[in-house]
Amino acid sequence: MSTVQKTIRIQERTVKEIEQIARESGKEFSSITNELLNEAVRLRRCPGIIFTEGTTGRRARIAGTGIEVWEVIATFKSVGEDFKRLHRAYHWLTEHQLRSAIGYYKAYSEDIDHLIKQNEELRKDRVDEKYPFLSRGVIEILP
Repeated sequence: MSTVQKTIRIQERTVKEIEQIARESGKEFSSITNELLNEAVRLRRCPGIIFTEGTTGRRARIAGTGIEVWEVIATFKSVGEDFKRLHRAYHWLTEHQLRSAIGYYKAYSEDIDHLIKQNEELRKDRVDEKYPFLSRGVIEILP
C-alpha cells in the first residue's frame, strides 16, 4: 500500500497512548498510528462496526456481538443475498446490525472477500498438513 508523508499535531496524551500500544504490540509507532487512523475512518464510515483483536489480527465485528463481518457476509452470499433469509439465519441480530455488516462489506469488500477465501481454504486436509499435531492419529497415540 502506498503511503504519503504528512505532518500533524497530536495531543501529548494521545502520543503516549499510541507509544504504549506500540510497545505492547512490538510494532513501530508509525505502523500503530496508521492502523488506528484506518480503523477510525472505517468506524466513522460504518456505524455499528467495531474492531477487536483476534488470533490473526484485528477484525471488523458487529458491535455488541462476537460475530465477524466476514461470517455474516459469507452467509449472505450463500443465501443468494436475500436479506430476509439472512435475517432468519441470524434471527437474534437486529436489522440494523445486519445492515451495518452489509454496509461495511460494500465499503470494504476486498478485505472481507479475502477473509472469506481464507476461511474456505481451511479444509481438513490443509489443516492436517499445516497442523499435524491436531490430526486424529496423533491424538490417538497420546495417553
